[in-house]
This record gives sequence, C-alpha cells and structure tokens, in this order.
Amino acid sequence: MIVAVCLMALWIAPLAAVILCLIVRHPRVCEAFNLIAGVVALAAALPLPFLIADHELVFWDDYVLLDRTGAWVILCTATVYFLASIYAIGYMRLLREEKRLYVFYSLFAGFGLTTLIGPLMNSIGIYWIAIELTTLVSTFLVAFEHVAESMEAAWKYIMVVSAGISLALLGTILFYWGGSFVLGPSYKMTWSVLAMAAPQINPILLLLAFLLVLVGYGTKVGLAPMHTWLPDAHSEAPAPVSAMLSGALLNTAMVGIVRFLAITRRTDIGELPQLVLVLFGTVSLLIGALFIVRQQGIKRLMAYSSVEHMGVVALGFGFGGPLGIAGALYHMLNHSLNKSLMFFGAGNVMRAYGTKDIDRIQGVGRYFSTQGGLWLAGAIAITGAPPFGLFLSEFTIMRAGLTPTFSWAVYVMAVLLIVIFIGFMNHFRVMYYQCETAAAPAAARSSAWCVVPMWLALAPLLVLGLWWPGGIWHYLTAAAQTLSPVSP
Repeated sequence: MIVAVCLMALWIAPLAAVILCLIVRHPRVCEAFNLIAGVVALAAALPLPFLIADHELVFWDDYVLLDRTGAWVILCTATVYFLASIYAIGYMRLLREEKRLYVFYSLFAGFGLTTLIGPLMNSIGIYWIAIELTTLVSTFLVAFEHVAESMEAAWKYIMVVSAGISLALLGTILFYWGGSFVLGPSYKMTWSVLAMAAPQINPILLLLAFLLVLVGYGTKVGLAPMHTWLPDAHSEAPAPVSAMLSGALLNTAMVGIVRFLAITRRTDIGELPQLVLVLFGTVSLLIGALFIVRQQGIKRLMAYSSVEHMGVVALGFGFGGPLGIAGALYHMLNHSLNKSLMFFGAGNVMRAYGTKDIDRIQGVGRYFSTQGGLWLAGAIAITGAPPFGLFLSEFTIMRAGLTPTFSWAVYVMAVLLIVIFIGFMNHFRVMYYQCETAAAPAAARSSAWCVVPMWLALAPLLVLGLWWPGGIWHYLTAAAQTLSPVSP
C-alpha cells in the first residue's frame, strides 16, 4: 500500500505541475509548481529502495514493475529532477523569457514525468513508448532558446534518436516474435515472461533482437558511435535541461539495455552479448577521451564526459557479476550527482562571461570564490579522482573486469581514464589560472538558486566516495543477482 502511494505521488506531482503551468501561466507560480513537483518526486522516490523485498512488485494489472534496479534508477532520476528544479529558478530568470517560462516549466515537469515513468514499465512495448515520449518532450526543451544553434541541435537530436529508437522497436518486435514460438501468438510482453521463455527461443533470433535493441537504446544512451546527437543537444539546451539529459535520461534508456541483457543471460548464447556491450563501452571511452582533450566549448566538454561515463556504466554491466553490476549502478548515482553539479557550474560561468568558449573563460577562481571552488571540486570528481564517489564506482567496475575474457578492456579503461583526467583538468587550468586576455565577467555573483544545488550535489558525492554504506552494497549486489541469472 505504501509503495503504491509513493508511485502515485511520483507521477501525479509532475503531471499536476504540467497541467497547472499551462493553466496559470504566471512565471513565478509556474516555477513554484515545478519545484514542488521535484520535492514530492524525490520524497516519493527516497523510500522505494527500502520498501523492496526479495521479490519484485507489480501493480495495476502487471503494467508497472518495481524491482531493485528500477527503484535505484528512479532515485537517481528524482534526485536530478529535484536539483535541476531548484537551479532552473535562478538560471531561467537570466534568460529574460518571462512570457514563455510557463511553457518551459510545463515541458520540464513533463520531461521529469517521462523519465520517472520509463524505468517502471513492465511491458517491453510500453517501455519503448515511454522512451519515445522522453524524446518528444525533451526536443522542445533543447530548442527552447530559439537560436539557430539550439534549433539545429533539436532537429539533429530528434532525427538521430528517432532512427535509433526505430531499431529498438524492431528489436522489441523480434523479441516478441521469438517468444510467440514458445508462448503462443498472444501473451503478456513483460520482462519476466520473456525471461522465462528465453531458454527455448532460437538463440540466433534472440541475439539479433538484442543487437538491434542495444544499438537502438544505445543511441539514446549516447554510446559511441551512436552518440552524435549528444554533444549538440547537451551543449545547446538550457543548463537545467542539460543536467536532466545527462543525469536522468541516459540512465532511463540504459535500463532497457540492462533488462534485455538479463534475458539473454538465461540462454546458451554465451558471453557474446556482454562482449558487444563491453566493446561499445570501450569505444565510448575512447571517443570521450579524444574529444575531451581537444574540446573548445565548455558545455560540449561536459557532454563528451557523459559519453565517457555511459561507456563506464556499459562496461560495468558488460563485465557482469556482483562487482560489475553493483559498480555500474553505483556509478549511475554518482554520475547523476556529479554531472548535475558540472552543468550547473557551466551554466553559471557561461552566463557570467557571456561565452561558451573555454579560452575566453579565465580567472574563474579569482572572480567566483565559492561556486568556483564547488565547480573545481566537481571537475576533479568527474575525472574519477579520489575521494569522490566516481573513483569508488570506477575502481569496483575495473575489479569486476579482471577476468580472462575482459581484462583487456580494464587496461584500456585505465589508460583512457588517465588521458581524460589530464585533458579535463588542463581545460580547468586554463579557466582558473590563466588570466591573459579574457575580460572580467559581467557578474561575479550568482543567485542562491544557482549555488545551493551545487552544494546539494557535491556533499553526497563526497560522502559516497569516502564511505560506501553496507546497506547500499547489499542492495546493489541483490540487484545484481536479478540481472545476472545463471544460464541453463
């Protein structure tokens, strides 16, 4: 009963915000509605992991599934939605778009709603619809500023992602078709039903279906080489939207890949699906490293960092086992917090200096003592350096990969993470300690709305790096057991 109430609150709050923003249309009232929705969503998501027993829970005629993985991803998403809702109040006021703010907050709440719905869908078909809805809503947010660059990024986003989602639909149809040979022409398309039927499905058909799903949803996740939409969309969207794209949307799409992978693990296909996922993760790390080193735009730098970290998550799930999957899930939360912090800082600096070019942003440490320190700490954390959470999750994933099959990927990962650390911190060296040509920023202080969420993101990131609570470890390893079933 308590779980059902939490799920209802999780969805009703942002839906109510969408409707009320469209009715009221007052910018200050609309930002309050959206913030309240973010608070309620986080309050409803926080207890969910503690309410999951050993077995998954299904609701409303088996259409809604709450398991350990779904509850964890919902927690990550609700956290980002809450932090971005606070930050949006200060940031969106700087755009001087008072007449259109009700549209923004209505879309923003709708984006939060769709990302909160996706991980809980029990039907593989309805999950596909939920992911497609995230695309439709977020496209308008990417193009919100109505400049040429944002419009181009929005068109590229919807075209590339829609092409990928079409492949995911084809893979979903093949999964259902394969199941029809075992279960008959009509059956419930739930994850558990497909998992039970998987050992009897033709392995070649199952492998083809998984590869299509991996490429399709991998496009939405931003795995290379299907990542081409991500740098443009993340860099041109308003900063709170960029945080949601990176910290919430990518995790929501990754859930589908993980659950389909769990289905293939029940068959005798072997480690080929895992190997393909590891290859995509390794290529994503490589692409992220190459573009981070040579990057010139501040938000594009953060975007390629997202490509890198989704590659790390893919490696964790590809390696499998308790260490790999627990490390990947832990990395999801750490990345959601860290990338929110980074996009918030980038938005503040970009507005203060009036540019996105790294070379023209100089003296950040001198002019922004508090938020500059927060942003620099976030930059250290996002490279996987201790003592922050991403170091612990990346180290756990690397331990999981030290097997004869995947050890090569661990060595590649270690080298690329070093390259990324050097390249990323070199950009921050320029912005913080090089003061030759750039003019002083127009405003050296940001609203508390823009700084408080940076503190709220950094504090747990530091705690999760210094201390991995035993309860979280047991929770994530239990989730790993459901995602790594023993093949027959």
